[in-house]
Amino acid sequence: MHVLVCEDDELIASGIKAGLTAQGMTVEHVASAAAARAMLRAAEFDVMVLDLGLPDEDGLKLLAQLRQKGLELPVLILTARDSVTDRVDGLQAGADDYLLKPFDLRELFARLQTLLRRVAGRSVNLIEHGVLSYDPSSRVTLLGGQPVDLSRREQALLQALLHNRGRVLSSEQLKDSVYGFSDELESNALNVHIHHLRRKLGNGIVETVRGLGYRLGPAGNEDSGS
Repeated sequence: MHVLVCEDDELIASGIKAGLTAQGMTVEHVASAAAARAMLRAAEFDVMVLDLGLPDEDGLKLLAQLRQKGLELPVLILTARDSVTDRVDGLQAGADDYLLKPFDLRELFARLQTLLRRVAGRSVNLIEHGVLSYDPSSRVTLLGGQPVDLSRREQALLQALLHNRGRVLSSEQLKDSVYGFSDELESNALNVHIHHLRRKLGNGIVETVRGLGYRLGPAGNEDSGS
């Protein structure tokens, strides 16, 4: 999951980034509305965490403008504004959820997972694809009922494919989801992780669409490739 965190408090932002990264998410942090707009133009994200008290512009104004421009990205407002009016204004401006500071990182993570479930049309965390199942909350992968040990990058790659079932993702889109902007990558890094995922979950788990990118392979009885 590729998360954009727009928060001007560096201490809060660093805690969010560390906590969500530890849960297998790829996190980008910006501290202003202008930087958020630039980041949204530069990369694709699965969800956005938005503070309202930004130094250059009120977060509600930013959110309303992004929605007017057609942004469909799920947005969770994270703020100390705790009145009913504030919460109503946030939801009416286009927020999908509203969480008050101070907060528990476990609740933030759970709420982000809920937003992704809603977007994907799922009612439970468990994602099933043929004999493959993946739980993004526990980060447990099962193939034919047997656990498969995946690295954090392999989990991020698998989740990106599962979350975009039926959709072709370009190499750049997958790199955004798996690595983020801050990582220095070898030119073949994505291919290496795709190779490892195929080796562990079967060659058919990732389909190459020549000239376009990659997509999740059809559900079936995956050959583990071992």
